[in-house]
Amino acid sequence: MTQRPADVDVVVVGGGHNGLVAAGYLARAGLRVRVLERLRHVGGAAVSSQVFDGVDVRVSRYSYLVSLLPPRIVDELGVAVRLSRRRFSSYTPDPVTAGRSGLLIGPRGGHAPAGFAAIGAASDEEGFAAFYRSCRTVTHRLWPTLLEPLRTRAEARRHVLASGDRDAAAAWRAMTDEPIGPAIAAAVGNDLVRGVIATDALIGTFARLDDPSLAQNICLLYHLLGGGAGDWDVPVGGMGAVSTALAAAAVGHGAEIVTGADVYAVDPDGRARYRAGGDDHLVRGRFVLAGVTPSVLDGLLGETPTARSQGAQVKVNMVLRRLPRLRDDRVTPEQAFAGTFHANEAWTQLDAGYSNAAAGRLPDPLPCEAYCHSLTDASILSPGLRESGAHTMTVFGLHTPHALCGGADPDILRDRLTESVLASLNSVLAEPIQDVLMPDAHGRPCVETTTTLDLQRTLAMTDGNIFHGGLSWPFAADDDPLDTPARRWGVATCHDRIMLCGSGARRGGAVSGIGGHNAAMAVLSSLGR
Repeated sequence: MTQRPADVDVVVVGGGHNGLVAAGYLARAGLRVRVLERLRHVGGAAVSSQVFDGVDVRVSRYSYLVSLLPPRIVDELGVAVRLSRRRFSSYTPDPVTAGRSGLLIGPRGGHAPAGFAAIGAASDEEGFAAFYRSCRTVTHRLWPTLLEPLRTRAEARRHVLASGDRDAAAAWRAMTDEPIGPAIAAAVGNDLVRGVIATDALIGTFARLDDPSLAQNICLLYHLLGGGAGDWDVPVGGMGAVSTALAAAAVGHGAEIVTGADVYAVDPDGRARYRAGGDDHLVRGRFVLAGVTPSVLDGLLGETPTARSQGAQVKVNMVLRRLPRLRDDRVTPEQAFAGTFHANEAWTQLDAGYSNAAAGRLPDPLPCEAYCHSLTDASILSPGLRESGAHTMTVFGLHTPHALCGGADPDILRDRLTESVLASLNSVLAEPIQDVLMPDAHGRPCVETTTTLDLQRTLAMTDGNIFHGGLSWPFAADDDPLDTPARRWGVATCHDRIMLCGSGARRGGAVSGIGGHNAAMAVLSSLGR
């Protein structure tokens, strides 16, 4: 049965965090908004679940840390979100010593008990700090602009240089005009220290540090942009708490959210067709905001898909009976895993990993980074698990491009990637991680692995790209037309009534809500609000 069209002001396709932000702003402005979410719950990649039978812990299934969510969005929408700062920035075991020494870095690059001298890199300490100080001359100025209409590249550069910082011009050039690799190499000399910086340019992006496309530079910029300083915080209650709070805020402002609503067609005139409850439905909006990937939107419009950019990561969630022991006796596991734990991410290892993956081979060892949410926020564990000393661990593997999946059986691929991740961790630990895994109610180890194939199948993320496609600069090219509200806010498509509101928007990517905010501003501007 096909029901008669229902008229609203805005249809939001996709109930991910960006769609919820857009819905909240538009409903707050008095518009009629309907959010259509294919799954039975909202949140998209920003969700938490109890994924292990009989184990009372809610893990952040996909996205897991927050850096780019502006406090302004939280305040303006009245979102009940709490973030907690991690005690340490990172710990990196030295692969040369098989993990018997390592580099522990405090918050904002500060001193820590086992610092640069512990790996024979005392001379790099100032260069490391200076590199990030230089980057902040750019990020501190650009950060507030993400919630404003787009500047052109020339305007953004002038804005950065207007700070008067004498290093701003050199920092702008290093971050936006030239491959970032030489700047990292010039700043520090130790292979491991170089790798600590390089991971910010590579995680989630399949590129080399000297890639002329500058994809790695854009990735670095976004990793350092949040708050102007690049702090990555833990969402209290897990990532699902963020989406739950955003949904509550949107509904509180008057938005309607329909879950189990599978949109299968969108028309340029603002009509969306979807299936829900066994019936076909048609809703007509003055605007349609798409929180799905640009390629998925093309399919809904019946158009040729836009250029695709593959994902290049694997994510593993675990529950541990206790934290694993380290080979480095100067650092405790509580310190090492409180921040980002880098495994096999030295500069040369990252480069070798890319070369192997580009040649169609899984890197060995696989560059990985891990952290324990429960060390910063134990609320995701039941009281009994907290008392027992249990912890969660999240591991993110680099240089596993979607192209490696090929025609692989999903289960075989998942098992293979899981083995690679665990082997990488074990190479720098004092005991196998398998020995401290908690069993579920059926005696199976608590390990959940998510591949790019899984992301494509469960979340409709094209080619498993967590950014919905290649990241773009947070400013327009000098010759880009900025003659409509959608173009000025970086959310335009080829159709006036259809706009992007997700990670595929120009300043989308990560859990930020920026794409949703900017799409809402474009709609309000189009309506003369």
